[in-house]
Amino acid sequence: MSLYISLERLIEESKEEYCRVLKLCSQGWYEGKNEIVPWWNYFLSTLRAAYKEFERQVESVEARPAQSDLVRQTVLAQMVPFTLADMAAQLPAASSQPIKKVLAQMKKAGQTRLVGRGRGARWDVIR
Repeated sequence: MSLYISLERLIEESKEEYCRVLKLCSQGWYEGKNEIVPWWNYFLSTLRAAYKEFERQVESVEARPAQSDLVRQTVLAQMVPFTLADMAAQLPAASSQPIKKVLAQMKKAGQTRLVGRGRGARWDVIR
């Protein structure tokens, strides 16, 4: 998700409408008879488009499962013993810390067991 919605990009994408509205609103400028309402309508519609885009991004993020849930689902899907490296390869977006944390929680809950120590340690799902 982007940290911001670019109004400049939205205006660039509607450049023809932007120029049309500016031209319309500048008619009668020097006589003090220009109309500002078309500009306000354009500007407010641009803000609304930005809000809608932001809303879609937030909904997209909220629809994604939490990283810990992804780790938990991946662990439970394992049919054979696995290592931390196996999990890291299956979950490239997750660092080793969240994987270790979820495995520890699952071990405490009796869902997994650790066999061995160090790099050769293997995890097993208890079914």
